[in-house]
Amino acid sequence: MMKIANAPCSWGALEFDLEEKSEEIGFKQVLDEIKETGYIGTELGDWGFMPTDPSKLKAELHNRKLSLLGAFVPVALVDETMHNKGVDTALKVAQLMHNAGYKDAFVVLADDNGSVAERTKNAGRITPKMGLTKAQWRVYALGAEKIAKAVKEAYGIRTVFHHHCAGYVETPEEIDQLMAMTDPKLLGLCLDMGHYAFGGGDPVEALKKYGERIWHVHFKDYSPVAAKASEAVDGDYFDAIKRGVFCELGKGNVDFKAVVSLLKEKGYKDWIVVEQDVLPGMGNPKECAQANRNYLKTLGL
Repeated sequence: MMKIANAPCSWGALEFDLEEKSEEIGFKQVLDEIKETGYIGTELGDWGFMPTDPSKLKAELHNRKLSLLGAFVPVALVDETMHNKGVDTALKVAQLMHNAGYKDAFVVLADDNGSVAERTKNAGRITPKMGLTKAQWRVYALGAEKIAKAVKEAYGIRTVFHHHCAGYVETPEEIDQLMAMTDPKLLGLCLDMGHYAFGGGDPVEALKKYGERIWHVHFKDYSPVAAKASEAVDGDYFDAIKRGVFCELGKGNVDFKAVVSLLKEKGYKDWIVVEQDVLPGMGNPKECAQANRNYLKTLGL
């Protein structure tokens, strides 16, 4: 049976270095509201958002009967000089999850999204000319494998790669490239429905294509209306978020009914993480979390 979680990003606790960071609500409120809206798990969020002491983290989650299923680790993989720092960061996160007792949680590895101007400016409308060279791809793939291997050897924790708009692995073709260049036993795929759709793909086809390579799943919807409105004003990734490009589940163009059917068909029995990325201070996250949970119930989840 699939298990349903939410994540701090749905409350505006994002990994980006934003001026609005100061408006983040505290982790206790986020965990309370995740619990109150019917979810049974969470991701860690940006380092330092939740307690970094294993016993304190365990206590906060245990008191709410919540599980921890993963932690987002952004690394500028195209820069070889950042690989060792990426290993250190991933090991720090993996150690926390391991020592808190969440040994089945994932390191959710991603690019340092939002840090490259051209990719951030053109999120959702990337052209091949904006992509990596062959040499850069080799560096990128080796960095991802290096981090995944270090985490697995040290703590037995698996790593999944999260494709993401405003990063170097956004389009279906770029995801194909990274998957082809990395060891399927070492690096899994975190398939994010909303980012895949925003990046120009059909999440249903992605589920069929990647099959057993998908170890972790994010449920996020995508509004082409919001994307077009942002494109019309030459807006960047963050402008698209402000316009609601990641809308409530069932209000965008992701066919979640087909997605759920395929997940059941492939025997997926792990976590589904609902994410509705908002910038700090946007909307009412608790109401959206409840609406998203109610929608999933209509799909039998």
